[in-house]
Amino acid sequence: MESPMREALIVRGGWDGHMPVETTDFFIPFLEANGFRVRVEEDNEVYTDVSLMRATDLVVQTVTMSEISWEAFLGLRAAVEAGTGMAGWHGGIIDSYRNNADYQQMMGALFAAHPGKHPDERKGEQEDNYVPYRVHVTDRGRSHPIMKGVDHFDLVTEQYWVLHDEYLDVLATTTQDVRAWDPWNRQITSPAIWTRQWGKGRIFVSTPGHRIEIVEDPTVRGIIERGMLWAARSAEERV
Repeated sequence: MESPMREALIVRGGWDGHMPVETTDFFIPFLEANGFRVRVEEDNEVYTDVSLMRATDLVVQTVTMSEISWEAFLGLRAAVEAGTGMAGWHGGIIDSYRNNADYQQMMGALFAAHPGKHPDERKGEQEDNYVPYRVHVTDRGRSHPIMKGVDHFDLVTEQYWVLHDEYLDVLATTTQDVRAWDPWNRQITSPAIWTRQWGKGRIFVSTPGHRIEIVEDPTVRGIIERGMLWAARSAEERV
């Protein structure tokens, strides 16, 4: 007997520089191949649809900045607390809805900065903030299914400095070095990949994922794919 299909809701929008359409489209075939029926929405007001959210097993959100109504946020939070999983990457999940502190609490961290190149090297483009950095897998990460087979890895893209709390289950970190042109005077380590339990719902976040070329990286892609599956409510949990 075939397992019943699960429901995935992709909510995308906000700043186009993060390529919300291209990056989410990239993962739709994976979700479908893993037994999800995928619905795509360009407006977060879909979160107010109580029956739809109750039936949703996984929300994949990439909405950078933008705003969310109080009613939409309450709908999203209620769904997650009842067991709907939530997953996302980069600014599409932790630089969303700066007007809503309750959303930021649910995520457990928010984007603060992506320190870039030396001022003399900047040209007023996104690449000004692309720097080489390493993602370090934590001891917790080494034993977690999301990070299966992953060792420390290197990227050249935006390195997120995030403000966060202690309720995160941190699977990987990244350390911002001290540089002569920056105002801080010691290294800063931020979570780079984490999970979070919110009510009955599981949340997965990857800070790597700036644009399509980053989510296409085999290591990042695998982490995000396993993160979505981990966060999603199982068919057994729906009963």
